[in-house]
Amino acid sequence: MIADIKKQTDQKMQKSLENLKNDLGKIRTGRAHTGIIDHVMVDYYGSPTPITQVANVTLVDARTIGVQPYEKKMLSAVEKAIRDSDLGLNPSSFGEIVRIPMPALTEERRKDLTKLVRSECENGRVAIRNVRRDAITQLKDLLKAKDVSEDDERKATEDIQKMTDKSVAEIDKMMAAKEAEVMAV
Repeated sequence: MIADIKKQTDQKMQKSLENLKNDLGKIRTGRAHTGIIDHVMVDYYGSPTPITQVANVTLVDARTIGVQPYEKKMLSAVEKAIRDSDLGLNPSSFGEIVRIPMPALTEERRKDLTKLVRSECENGRVAIRNVRRDAITQLKDLLKAKDVSEDDERKATEDIQKMTDKSVAEIDKMMAAKEAEVMAV
């Protein structure tokens, strides 16, 4: 039972770290990468569809993303979806491709993005702590039901705390790396 709780806790913590990594990937820096527009939804014949399902997204150069719709008539819908998204990007079409230049970040915008990175990382830490709390509650319930000894419960609690510390250290590393990336000119 304790092994199952530890395994579940580890899996949940890894999932929280993956979610944080994805969220940090969406925060744009001065460089272009295709993941920035992954969550943009295009109106595809009346239903919202992810942009990656209606177009080929590539990097034209370090500061430009190219989006080539699979159907020519989707060009204006793709351009409109990118413009209407919350990314602050200004796409323009050239023939069959939509080019999205990445504007250079101002110092003020970099500081705002750093605050956003810290906020996302704090949310990740909270998620990890919630997983720890749930696991410890499960262990205490086992102890109350006399399914495990106090020593086993205490040892499992220490192991879960070690997992938590390791995950929080991983979050701190991700935060430092992303902040350095955002602040690099």
